[in-house]
Amino acid sequence: MQASLKAIPFSFHRPPRFYYLLSSHSLSPFLLTSPSPFSSSSSSSQWFGFLRDAISSSDLRLGKCTHARILTSEENPERFLINNLITMYSKCGSLNYARRVFDKMPERDLVSWNSILAAYAQSSEHVIDSTEEGFVLFRVLRQNVVFTSRMTLAPLLKLCLCSGYVWASEAVHGYACKIGLDSDEFVAGALVNIYLKFGMVKEGRVLFEEMPERDVVLWNLMLKAYLDMGFKEEAYSSLLQCFADMVESNLECDSVTFVLVLSTAVRLDSLALGKQVHSMALKLGFDLMLTVANSLINMYCKLRKVGYARTVFNMCLFMELLRCGLTPDHYTMTSVLKSTSSLSLNKQVHVHAIKTNNVGDSFVSTALIDAYSRNKCMKEAEVLFSRNSLDLVACNAMMSGYTQSNDGDKTLKLFALMHKQGDRSDDFTLATVLKTCGSLFAMNQGKQVHAYAIKSGYDLDLWVSSGVLDMYVKCGDMKAAHFAFNCIPVPDDVAWTTMISGCIENGEEERAFHVYSQMRLMGVLPDEFTIATLAKASSCLTALEQGRQIHANALKLNCSGDPFVGTSLVDMYAKCGSIDDAYSLFKRIEMRNIAAWNAMLVGLAQHGEGKEALQLFEQMRSLGIKPDKVTFIGVLSACSHSGLVSEAYKQIKSMDRDYGIKPEIEHYSCLADALGRAGLVREAEKLIESMSLEASASMYRALLAACRVQGDTETGKRVATKLLELEPSDSSAYVLLSNMYAAASKWTEVKLARTMMRGQNVKKDPGFSWIEVKNKIHLFVVDDRSNPQAELIYEKVRDVIRDIKQEGYVPETDYTLVDVEEEEKERALYYHSEKLAVAFGLMSTPPATPIRVIKNLRVCGDCHNAMKYIAKVYGREIVLRDANRFHRFKDGKCSCNDFW
Repeated sequence: MQASLKAIPFSFHRPPRFYYLLSSHSLSPFLLTSPSPFSSSSSSSQWFGFLRDAISSSDLRLGKCTHARILTSEENPERFLINNLITMYSKCGSLNYARRVFDKMPERDLVSWNSILAAYAQSSEHVIDSTEEGFVLFRVLRQNVVFTSRMTLAPLLKLCLCSGYVWASEAVHGYACKIGLDSDEFVAGALVNIYLKFGMVKEGRVLFEEMPERDVVLWNLMLKAYLDMGFKEEAYSSLLQCFADMVESNLECDSVTFVLVLSTAVRLDSLALGKQVHSMALKLGFDLMLTVANSLINMYCKLRKVGYARTVFNMCLFMELLRCGLTPDHYTMTSVLKSTSSLSLNKQVHVHAIKTNNVGDSFVSTALIDAYSRNKCMKEAEVLFSRNSLDLVACNAMMSGYTQSNDGDKTLKLFALMHKQGDRSDDFTLATVLKTCGSLFAMNQGKQVHAYAIKSGYDLDLWVSSGVLDMYVKCGDMKAAHFAFNCIPVPDDVAWTTMISGCIENGEEERAFHVYSQMRLMGVLPDEFTIATLAKASSCLTALEQGRQIHANALKLNCSGDPFVGTSLVDMYAKCGSIDDAYSLFKRIEMRNIAAWNAMLVGLAQHGEGKEALQLFEQMRSLGIKPDKVTFIGVLSACSHSGLVSEAYKQIKSMDRDYGIKPEIEHYSCLADALGRAGLVREAEKLIESMSLEASASMYRALLAACRVQGDTETGKRVATKLLELEPSDSSAYVLLSNMYAAASKWTEVKLARTMMRGQNVKKDPGFSWIEVKNKIHLFVVDDRSNPQAELIYEKVRDVIRDIKQEGYVPETDYTLVDVEEEEKERALYYHSEKLAVAFGLMSTPPATPIRVIKNLRVCGDCHNAMKYIAKVYGREIVLRDANRFHRFKDGKCSCNDFW
């Protein structure tokens, strides 16, 4: 045997590649010492089978032996066998042998190239040099092979990932685009993974968004990439938006998803986010998976909620009890049902209760009713309830479930049935029924329940008295609400917050701050909801100084970064005229949700910062945050207030095309307003007439104002007619019509419009302006002399008029609605309410500080013109908020660019 083998290398009847392999002295030992598993007549299919066995078991010894036998028995081995030899050496970790076989192939097909590239890709995990050799081979491949497949790109992508070469990844990406494989699910997914691993999150996100189909693994890669970016506000915001998009796409999350988002909640110190994710895990049945349960316990412990962590741990113990085959008793089942909101776990306990004949136990059945009610599974709860007697705890659970399921009528019916049968109620019963009455605005029934509570002696109970207060607040009876609040012996933070929010919801903003002052004097600390509610009150009053105090309290309580609080404060600053403070705070919000972005966008739009608003919108989109209907109202409003007509058309088309959002009447209103402000009143009229939606009064009102500015009385008359058909008692329609005719000196038509107004018994809303100075609101109306400093104010107005006239101001008497001498018209313009308020601000505030004035109606053209001169002459920034927008006057210019 040995002699015959030695003669083989010198036989010139064998192919040269065979001499090469034997000359390496690597195959001879196997041929000499191994027992032969092969028959003398083995075919190609049998060789292939042996190679497959060697590949599957990574058996290099078997692979080499098979290789040698192929060469001794085959004059010209088939190409598919040689390809499999390359694969075999690759899988067995012998890259050098794989390359030698490849180099000696007389002809190579695409499979050969794919096999050797796969070999280099596998070796690249351990040998760095093999990566560069693999890229060299790929360049040779491109020169010799016209067509490539995804099987070619797969090892290349792995080489890119192992090499860490960004240029190589981009080159392969470009090549994939060239051959049309960039949209292939596998190739695109691998490229996304590479970009994310290299920290190129923006590029990865762009490619990710372009993919038609994305599985949960890719979504998790995106989430992890954002999480790995570290403690960056934009990263966390993008992560949460990505998670929201994932949920919205109806793709089912897996355990990895929940672990990643729970880690985000820990980093953001956000218990609210953690609870939301826990709730989702409960609904989808992931809460008791080991990795998710560990993350939940970790999250609750780090967020200082050890009790919640213990509950999760107890649930895990219960599942372990079931896995061990132990049977829980009625006490265990009741405890578990009270401890968890997991519907799947509740159903498992229900099954065990049936199996162990414990479902008839009053404690177990009541706990089951309560568990199903908390999950809003009222049908299951009703079935259990119908099989048991009217137990008070069970009735309370049913009523609570009905209330949470927005089925308050059933709550009231069950309460009436209990009352009819003589069953006593407790504090929980009465509090639940009172909450239901408030939700249904059923004040008569609420008063009856209140009377029953007094009769039963529960009226001083904190739960019941808070329920009474909440009922009266929601029903709008603030007198009764104040009385109920004063009857609470020691109000807790919930009662104080209910009272404050009730004042705001019912138009008593100033009283809300008085209640808040009492709350602080009583030593009760506000929570996030209280702070957000007071910020809203400041917005309604446009009380900037009050708002700043609320912001200071939020900082002390370390909740200004909370998304809910932060959004409310951003909205407050924007509506109070301090857009710079709004933007500064917006940038500091740790987790910006869509509401925060919308508040900032709308604020910039109202302040005439159209380009800045559009830039913010682009930033929002680049972060992967999906806009909603409110976002586009802000964007279109920005286009309108800045005169960007073409951009408005572009955005309204993008809504449906790019985001599947159908434009609604508010969006078309912004577009029509943009056309009107740009002087295209006829085009705006055509737009309104061509809409499939029914036009609103606000659309016609905005268009009528544009007709007045453009002097188009013909179109204005048609628009006014349609506006009055919709709202015949709207005073602003008559005023705008009168203003339009007065500007055109059509005094007969002015008188006719006024006569029509009187004929309809419509009175003009009085115009007034106010200014906040040293935490006090000062109100002014036209020709107002009620202020204690009236003489000084009027003298200041005359001085201001004299100074700005010297600078070039000319009164615009077209805005005077009476046909009198020019001098009288000018005098009538001097003492408009906004001029009086600004004059008072010049007197009462330090030099160079901003003056902020609010007006309930639209600012008149003459006052608008005068404000530009006043800002320039006195070196002040004047922020004037009228019924439509903010005007920021500085250095003789207005932020609206005279579009308003």
